[in-house]
Amino acid sequence: MIEIGLTGWSDHGTITPDPKRKLMDYASHFPVVELDTSFYAIPPGKNVARWIESTPADFQFIPKAYGPLTTHSRRAEETRSLDELFTLYIEAFRPMVESSKVKAFLFQFPPLFSCVRENVDYLRKVRQIMGDWPVAVEFRHKSWFSEEFREGTLQFLKEMQFINVVVDQPQTPDNSIPFVPVATNPDKTFIRLHGRNYEGWLGDDSVDWRTFRTLYDYSAEELATIKEAALALEKDSKEVTIIFNNNSGGHAAPNAKTLQKMLGIEFEGLAPRQLDLFE
Repeated sequence: MIEIGLTGWSDHGTITPDPKRKLMDYASHFPVVELDTSFYAIPPGKNVARWIESTPADFQFIPKAYGPLTTHSRRAEETRSLDELFTLYIEAFRPMVESSKVKAFLFQFPPLFSCVRENVDYLRKVRQIMGDWPVAVEFRHKSWFSEEFREGTLQFLKEMQFINVVVDQPQTPDNSIPFVPVATNPDKTFIRLHGRNYEGWLGDDSVDWRTFRTLYDYSAEELATIKEAALALEKDSKEVTIIFNNNSGGHAAPNAKTLQKMLGIEFEGLAPRQLDLFE
């Protein structure tokens, strides 16, 4: 099975035009969404409950791990211990897991998280703390898939039952990994599409780099290569989830719709779509 979704539900005006119904409208188009806000703060229980109640029974979320849990720099006001943060994060999302609305938790590690013993041990700690909950791992340091460590990395991900996040992104010198379309979990594999904006991915504009990093419109030829990769991965993993993160210019939703048409798939169990006044 192949599913398609986007990062967040707020930045896609072509499918979520009503500010009061953004998540409900999103869920009428796609069966899964990456929950990006949980990277910046652990959400309060009332928010998680609202997300659960606002979506169809089969709709699923991919909550992003809170930044400190993936060794990203802490904000000055964040003084809680790592163990406390893990506990709070797990308790926040327990209702979503128990409602079968979590596809997997996305642990996206920063460019400084290289393939060294200390970080391998940290990944073991993540697995121990997260228990049997599904965890997808995305690296940003190229050492994990260097010639020296590639096979070891893939074998380790398999042993830990981590989901390999197959990443499509510009191949910059310091914050990119290559496209490695290998399934490490028999149940789930992710393909995460950041676009191919090389200059934007470098992050040289320290003031407004977020605006340009994922500014990219995939061509039909590029989407065709993603299609073939997804079909190949489907042979080794029951579910292949493709997430479009090229949000900066509003291209994610149209690109996702194009790929869905190319794959010839229809999503079941979506939310009812609002009728257009003039239809």
